[in-house]
Amino acid sequence: MFTPSQHDVRRFFCETYRKHESRAILTPLEAIARDWVLQHPEYATELRDVEAALAADYGVEQGKPNPFLHLSMHLSIAEQVSIDQPPGIRAAYLALAQRLDSEHEAHHQIMECLGEMIWQSQRSGLPPDGAAYIECIRKR
Repeated sequence: MFTPSQHDVRRFFCETYRKHESRAILTPLEAIARDWVLQHPEYATELRDVEAALAADYGVEQGKPNPFLHLSMHLSIAEQVSIDQPPGIRAAYLALAQRLDSEHEAHHQIMECLGEMIWQSQRSGLPPDGAAYIECIRKR
């Protein structure tokens, strides 16, 4: 299993943005990430300066959103949907996106469920509950 560090994730998104701006060839994963980056132009400043990105503190007490966490969640959800894992997420996502008339807003709603599932898993010490995750998405 690949477990990138916080710095690896930040470098990945900054490098993807740099490659996009210079019209360099992107890997398939970078192309997916680039598509989400482009839907969040408010993150351009953070993505342009890799050294500042590596040093940035996005703790709750800082009161600012973490663009790297947000983009990582988009990427995770896109991967989950593409392989339908956990089973049922693709159908739940498609139904939500249709109801909201927005794939992007569906991702944001799913992020809430993903965060809740991870929080519950950490709190209980049990593995993430995929069925509860899917049910959360369906309720949205």
